[in-house]
Amino acid sequence: MHRRNKRLPCRKIVLKLPDLDHAKSAVLNSLSSPHSRRNYKFAMEQFITWYCSEPRLALNLAVVLRFRLYLESLGLAAGTVNQRLAVVRRLAYEAADSGLLSPELAAGIRLVKGAKQLGARTGNWLTQDQARLLLEKADGDDLRSVRDLAMISVLVSCGLRRAELSALTVVDLQIRQGHWAIVDLVGKGSHVRTIPVPAWVKQAIDRWRDLAKVPRNVGGATPMIVNGCLFTRTMRSITRRSSWNCECQ
Repeated sequence: MHRRNKRLPCRKIVLKLPDLDHAKSAVLNSLSSPHSRRNYKFAMEQFITWYCSEPRLALNLAVVLRFRLYLESLGLAAGTVNQRLAVVRRLAYEAADSGLLSPELAAGIRLVKGAKQLGARTGNWLTQDQARLLLEKADGDDLRSVRDLAMISVLVSCGLRRAELSALTVVDLQIRQGHWAIVDLVGKGSHVRTIPVPAWVKQAIDRWRDLAKVPRNVGGATPMIVNGCLFTRTMRSITRRSSWNCECQ
């Protein structure tokens, strides 16, 4: 009897839209952070739109190089270009693991170098006088001003992100060794940290809770500052409005 020759699986070099959607879903399912999923989804959809607009391109090193030139032509920063290229590499690896792309092509895509970063950005932060002026302009007697002051006080003094501030609850603020602190805050990348809270920030929070009539003996998921659901975009508009009032750009 003749032995039947086992055929090796045929790997593709040109991926169609269903193949790319399958690889994109595999990448998104491997991410736990919603912020990472949002950023990866945007970058992958940008690459898929560009890739499908070209006539029958093979997904290889040369194509990813052309995509890098396309990103640079948009005037994006080097860090942004490198992040988009990292997403494309991840997409190629997932396609290779799913049997949709040749492993040799996926390994070649790994060799694509990112954009060169010349120098380092100095960043943009508030000075001590600007931070003090920002708090003074946000102060007021109405309910909205008191809430904004409490939010900005926590952002400035504790160094929280807007998403972390919106997720704070009443039980997060506790006394540790005679001082108030935000205990076991789960931040970006699931990093857990404890942040000390100055006395004047605690006074601003208590002033808001007293004026908004937030009960002090409640716990669980009760927001610490925000009375209800306040999205990060709303917080961004609050910080922008306060910075415009004190001319801190």
